[in-house]
Amino acid sequence: MPTPAERPSVLFVCVHNAGRSQMAAAFLTHLAGDHVQVRSAGSAPAATVNAVAVDALAEVGIDISAEVPKVLTVEAVQASDVVITMGCGDTCPVFPGKRYLDWELPDPAGQGLDAVRPIRDEIEKRVRELVDEMTRVS
Repeated sequence: MPTPAERPSVLFVCVHNAGRSQMAAAFLTHLAGDHVQVRSAGSAPAATVNAVAVDALAEVGIDISAEVPKVLTVEAVQASDVVITMGCGDTCPVFPGKRYLDWELPDPAGQGLDAVRPIRDEIEKRVRELVDEMTRVS
């Protein structure tokens, strides 16, 4: 197992840090365990995590009910190797030497569970691809 200093770090960012970024961070933590340092944040964080996102992840055995939306900081971006944005637009600070990915995904805010399940499934697919890419031996 890599030491904390050797672990790659991924930051997921969306506007409210209540749905997409929380689901992505939970999937990456679930799939990669201690092999990757995972962060999530929002440019304008909500007061609570989206209850439908909590329910959608509970359906696949992941509990995010205790998570709290966090504000995006320059320090979080600087400390991350990969920054994955999900609709935060131009509010994400950009630093040289960081890898940036933009995942265009619908916002689950205000959506019912039937609408959020496909978003959850797409996030899981993309996170699995990211894990495969990050753990591939060069």
